[in-house]
Amino acid sequence: MPRIFDNIEQYLLPTLRSALGVAERADFCVGYFNLRGWRKVDDLIDKFVGGENACCRLLVGMQKLPQEELHESRTLLASSNGIDNSKVLQFKKQVAREFREQLIVGTPTNEDEQGLRRLSAQLKAKKVVIKLFLKHTLHAKLYLLHRNDSHNPTISILGSSNLTLSGLEFQGELNVDVLDHDACHKLQKWFDDRWNDRWCFDISEELAALIDESWAREDLIPPYHIYLKIAYHLSQEARVGLSEYRIPRDVGDTLFEFQRAAVQIAAHHVNRRRGVLIGDVVGLGKTLIAATLARILQEDLFLETLIICPKNLVSMWQDYVDRYRLLAKVLSLSRVQNELPDLRRYRVVLIDESHNLRNRDGKRYRAIQEYIAANESFCILLSATPYNKTYLDLSAQLRLFVPEDKDLGIRPETLLSKLGGELAFLHEYQVPVRTLRGFEKSEHADDWRELMRLYMVRRTRSFIQANYAKVDDLLPLEKEQGQPRKYLEFRDGKRVYFPNREPQTIKFSLGEGDDPYAALYADEVVDTINQLSLPRYGLGNYMVSLTRKKLTEAEERQIKGLSRAGKRLMGFSRTNLFKRLESGGPAFIQSIDRHILRNYIFLYAIEQGLELPIGAQEAALLDSRNNDEDTESILSALQDPETDEEIELTAEAVLNQAEVDYRQRAIAVYQSYVDRYKRRFKWIQPGLFKPSLKKDLQADAKALTAILSQHGQWIANRDTKLAALVELLTKRHPNEKVLVFTQFADTVRYLTDELKRLELDKVEGVTGNSENPAAIAGISVLSATISPSPKVMSCGF
Repeated sequence: MPRIFDNIEQYLLPTLRSALGVAERADFCVGYFNLRGWRKVDDLIDKFVGGENACCRLLVGMQKLPQEELHESRTLLASSNGIDNSKVLQFKKQVAREFREQLIVGTPTNEDEQGLRRLSAQLKAKKVVIKLFLKHTLHAKLYLLHRNDSHNPTISILGSSNLTLSGLEFQGELNVDVLDHDACHKLQKWFDDRWNDRWCFDISEELAALIDESWAREDLIPPYHIYLKIAYHLSQEARVGLSEYRIPRDVGDTLFEFQRAAVQIAAHHVNRRRGVLIGDVVGLGKTLIAATLARILQEDLFLETLIICPKNLVSMWQDYVDRYRLLAKVLSLSRVQNELPDLRRYRVVLIDESHNLRNRDGKRYRAIQEYIAANESFCILLSATPYNKTYLDLSAQLRLFVPEDKDLGIRPETLLSKLGGELAFLHEYQVPVRTLRGFEKSEHADDWRELMRLYMVRRTRSFIQANYAKVDDLLPLEKEQGQPRKYLEFRDGKRVYFPNREPQTIKFSLGEGDDPYAALYADEVVDTINQLSLPRYGLGNYMVSLTRKKLTEAEERQIKGLSRAGKRLMGFSRTNLFKRLESGGPAFIQSIDRHILRNYIFLYAIEQGLELPIGAQEAALLDSRNNDEDTESILSALQDPETDEEIELTAEAVLNQAEVDYRQRAIAVYQSYVDRYKRRFKWIQPGLFKPSLKKDLQADAKALTAILSQHGQWIANRDTKLAALVELLTKRHPNEKVLVFTQFADTVRYLTDELKRLELDKVEGVTGNSENPAAIAGISVLSATISPSPKVMSCGF
């Protein structure tokens, strides 16, 4: 009687291994072959000599999935069961693809690696020969084991088990052994007929090569090759864009190669995700790129463009509309509330300086967002500084054309790993994880880089120089200095050079007595700054005992963040004050003024029992009029509006009146936080802090107010640092273009106003948002750092 192997009461694998242990060769026929399952028997196959009559012949049949069989049985089209060379090639590619997918599924282990390497070696040594039967579908499972035994030369096992981990060991099956001589002979003949069929093909070499090219290969892969493969896959969308879109010749000839690449990549983003953020740094031609992209959408998809830009850029964009022959309307950002509700449909909306639309509660923002949604418009955003204070700046711009609950196909993986997985995220935030709302919960740069990779095109000058620029070794001056000049080249051969930066120090002396800059460097001012408690930056040091207080989960997270941030933020704040002092007196004075006002905002909230705003309080938010101008200085606020003369006040009276002024301003600003900017902050109840917080806030405010009462009136005519800059412009470089770089927008405004007052020609100041680190003031013709002339002088302030 035959034995039954069902992997329940009696397992197939031990019996198969026992029979292989005494066998000289074997013939297997299966419907499915698992590469990793082979290691369950490979050690016993390895003892075979190899060759035609001393190997394991493995016949793999092609089988159809149940849904394929159902589809074919119900089709009205005549089906052909025949086979030809084209189908053979198709089936071989299908099997190779299935084997390759087997190799990439699951986490690789050392056992899998060794097993796959042994299989590759056995295939090369002809100890295993694998053929693919293609004449018709074959679902048979047969194991023939031949041994040197005249009484029982062949052991046959017939049933349902494939050569897989499940079929051999884990899955319920039905197999029987066949020992009868006549039956074994008939089974052998059945196997040989199919093995020798003309539509049975040897795939041993292809399979061995597939293993040798996989992660289980014997030779180690050079790290650089791994890097190239990662780069290849990460750049897939960029490569698709480069090959998919054609730039009109009349505009393409005016673009550099890196600009043409940006246009094509951006076109792919727009076509696939309905929008793109072009974020190249200043001076790389974002306007040219956007105008060319609008032209492509116009010619390929017959779409018209609505261009929304700041008022001072309307004429520039109208010039591009005429030059590029765009079917477009240019609309000032200040007019969107009045005109968009009744404006006809434009299928492309181009927004220049899109970082101005960071406030999702603003009327302009809502008007633009509603227009884009109502007209199903494609969106092109332009900004050199898309990210200013928080990552919410990025999501606010994306929300203009990306619905907040749209499935993005990716998750904030870094945040998920911190929280412990997707279930923990859903429990914590109750928002879909693969959406903009989900990403807005993350404060991790890696998550935002992964998100912006789908929507943004951004390159830096160093990237352009490294990947697109050519080197000119013929310029004599630069060659002598060992600094070959890099340049970009138009299609007509015209060159545009990058400047070489040669740092030089311009020294100036601090004056005595009436020099306001020297007064701010006085010991008492420096000591006052060093002795500040800066309690707002070290709130964790003022927490009361929390053992008896019941906190919400949000409050617990905020408190943990406060305890971590303390000393680092306090040190950063003090350093930033000194950096602004180094940049210029006006910037330092304005920082002192803002610092005092922020302290009084906290004092007002504490005294009224209101929640404290935790987060970046931008300079623009401190002005109740919500513009980018700075608030007036303390002393100017103490002037009599009737006589326009300064009131004679004692030092004590000045401080008292200044406090009253700051308290009034703090009330207005706090109310604007609550009414208009509530989502920009995290809010925490004042009862969680010790009374010493209020005391230190008042002490810092009083100390800084004393500085302003003595030095708040800035006299530019006595500014020795400004005088050194004027000398540089008028005497040392009177006929050259000069770019003045500074970290602080306040310094830009001060320099621009003063140089215009001194009637220096062609002075133009360019600032980003308030406190923008990329702020630039230009003297003479303001230009990017790509210049057609070999000489451009720049200085820092």
